[in-house]
Amino acid sequence: MMIYLRLIWSYLKIGFFGFGGGYAMLALIENEIVSPGWITEKMFTDIVAISQMTPGPIGINSATYIGYVAPMHSSEALNSPLWGILGSLICTMVVILPSFLLVRYASHYIRRHRDSVVIKGVFNGLRPVVIGLIASAALILMNGDNFGTTDPDIIKSVILAAAALCVTLFTKVHPILIIICAGVAGFFLF
Repeated sequence: MMIYLRLIWSYLKIGFFGFGGGYAMLALIENEIVSPGWITEKMFTDIVAISQMTPGPIGINSATYIGYVAPMHSSEALNSPLWGILGSLICTMVVILPSFLLVRYASHYIRRHRDSVVIKGVFNGLRPVVIGLIASAALILMNGDNFGTTDPDIIKSVILAAAALCVTLFTKVHPILIIICAGVAGFFLF
C-alpha cells in the first residue's frame, strides 16, 4: 500500500515541476519512476511510444499506464487489475492537480499583470528551459531499446530518424503519413 503514497509524492513533483508539456516532463518522469525500480527502462520506452499513439497528453497517458503497472511490480499482494485501476486513477488525478490549481489561480494574476516586466521576464526565462527539457527527452529516447544494439540496427534506425526529420522539416507531408511510412519501413527493415 505504501506504493500509492510514493506514487502520489512522485506525481505531485512531476505535476508541479513538469513545465513545457509531456516531452519536457520525460526526464523527470524517468527519474521518478524508473530509478526506484517501479518499471524498467524498456517499459518506460514502451510507455512513451504507447502514450504518443493514444489520444491525450503524453504526461497524463504515461501517468495512467504507470499507475496501473507500478503497484503490480512493487508487491505480489497488489497483482490484481483492481489495484492497477486504483493506481491509474490516483496517478492521473495527482499529475493534473498541480496544473489545474496553478492555472486556476495564476491565470487571474497573469491576465491582470500581463504587461508587467516581471511576468514577461518569467516567461522569457521559461522558454529556453522548455526547449532544453524537450531536447533532453529526445536524448533519453535515443537508447538501445529504440535504436537497436547492433551496428546494422543502429544504422537503419539513424537513417529512418534522419529521413523522418528531413521529411518533416522540408516538406508538407502530414505527420500521420510519415508515421505510417516509418512503420511500414520498420516492418521491412527489422
